[in-house]
Amino acid sequence: MEKKAIIAMSGGVDSAVAALLTQKQGFDCIGITMRLFNNEDVGVVNQKSCCSLEDAALAEQAANRLNMPFYVLNMSKEFNERVIDNFVSEYQRGATPNPCVDCNRHIKFKSLFDKAAALGINYVVTGHYAIIERDLSTDRFLLKKGVDPAKDQSYFLYAMTQHQLKHTLFPLGNFTKEQTRKIAAENGFANAAKPDSQDICFVQNGDYSAFIEQYTNQPIQSGDFLDSQNNVIGKHNGQIKYTIGQRKGLGIAFGTPMYVVSKNPQNNTVTLGEESQLFTNILYAQDFNWIIKPPQNPIKVTAKVRYTQKEQPATAQIISHDKVKVEFSQPLRAIASGQAVVLYENNLVLGGGTII
Repeated sequence: MEKKAIIAMSGGVDSAVAALLTQKQGFDCIGITMRLFNNEDVGVVNQKSCCSLEDAALAEQAANRLNMPFYVLNMSKEFNERVIDNFVSEYQRGATPNPCVDCNRHIKFKSLFDKAAALGINYVVTGHYAIIERDLSTDRFLLKKGVDPAKDQSYFLYAMTQHQLKHTLFPLGNFTKEQTRKIAAENGFANAAKPDSQDICFVQNGDYSAFIEQYTNQPIQSGDFLDSQNNVIGKHNGQIKYTIGQRKGLGIAFGTPMYVVSKNPQNNTVTLGEESQLFTNILYAQDFNWIIKPPQNPIKVTAKVRYTQKEQPATAQIISHDKVKVEFSQPLRAIASGQAVVLYENNLVLGGGTII
């Protein structure tokens, strides 16, 4: 089989080095930058955001340095429909979505895969810090953490299918970020010292409520703060502006620390309570994707409910074809619906789903 690969090139150092390493493995490579949105359309001017003209130029420079064909694909329609629209609707219904998971699931490892297949190209390559291995005993492809604990991105990749894992390469999985930058500098890449993208790529300065207001062209409505007995105790500025566990920025003093413990988007209310009300040891997740063979019985795992969280011991149990119950050994604080829960066994990703 001819070794051909599409390299998803963002203009950052990771994808440039991934292209170099893939080419060194003997692949015939094509560089692709996905135009996901126009910065002007979503009000983004931050230089640390992606999808700028500068990013495309840096990606093209890296591809030219490798004598690699380079193209820009306009995928803004797919991105709007599958990532941005879902981001907005999830916040409007009171959840806290994870657009990076959606982008990987629907754009990088779906839409880009489809385009690669149409061109007769066997592999898609990205600059993610994760590892794919084949388990010969089960003939399954496994997803593992990258060796750099500070950069491991396996949390965002739990939705990958066996077919996608088979036809994906992560050349940086066994490298640290420091090593990646060193390789880039040694090979004369202009983006060797380019800062990493931060926060959500299409949201300016992390202000997601302002983005939603602009994107929908609908003002965010104020509503009532409630206590645990449903008594009105104040006014809030719109339920989407608050996250579970939030204490600061409530805009009102209560004389005792108060935290956001729940939200009701139908009534546009935000319930406040004591910090003890934020803790629970059970969650349910849907749209669950198993990378290992789905277990028939409850299994001991470690799990995390946000990217920056340290994994916690838990037991996972399948309760329907795409729904899983996760029970933690100790209660966790501020578990939010819409976020991803990802299960691990040491460095192996077992699977993950969306918290409901």
